[in-house]
Amino acid sequence: MAAEKIYVFKRFERFWHWSQALLIIGMLITGFEVHGSYTLFGFEHAVSYHTVFAWSLITLWVFAIFWHLTTGEWKQYIPTTEKVVAMVRYYSVGIFKGEPHPYRPTQLKKHNPLQRLAYLGVLLLIGPLLWLTGWFYLFYGDWAAWGVNDILSLEWVAFFHTVGAFMMLTFLIAHLYLTTTGHTPTAHIKAMVTGWEEVD
Repeated sequence: MAAEKIYVFKRFERFWHWSQALLIIGMLITGFEVHGSYTLFGFEHAVSYHTVFAWSLITLWVFAIFWHLTTGEWKQYIPTTEKVVAMVRYYSVGIFKGEPHPYRPTQLKKHNPLQRLAYLGVLLLIGPLLWLTGWFYLFYGDWAAWGVNDILSLEWVAFFHTVGAFMMLTFLIAHLYLTTTGHTPTAHIKAMVTGWEEVD
């Protein structure tokens, strides 16, 4: 079957994707060190780097939100139930039998239904959990002024922040695995570097 190249990922989108990936990986590495899982940079440096990565990611997200809203690319993330069952069947059975991919990306619909649902989960669950708990963690010294000392517990904030980190790590591992499921193991990665996706 002949392959066709379509331009799917725009330049800013690719910059945003890779910058976000590096910052999230940096936050995971430093965050787990702050949590006491290992020693790499030293606690104080890990905290400092983690904070810098967090503010950098917030800045990146502000630009990304603006870009998505002004270009209409936000529509790419609207969830749909169309072909969800076919996608689940493909990733659980069909991919191992060499069956054709049930979804063909286009410029207007670059994400398949499961990708849309996964990204929605990141946007509505994992992201807010990490940012809210991270915010309270970062400004722990201001809790008394905010009047939340009796409501919040640092241990619970830390616990839920860590839960969010493990959820993000799980998403990252699944994301990395799924990038290898194209017609070649590097096809999807190449598309996010060049912007061009090869489709049947």
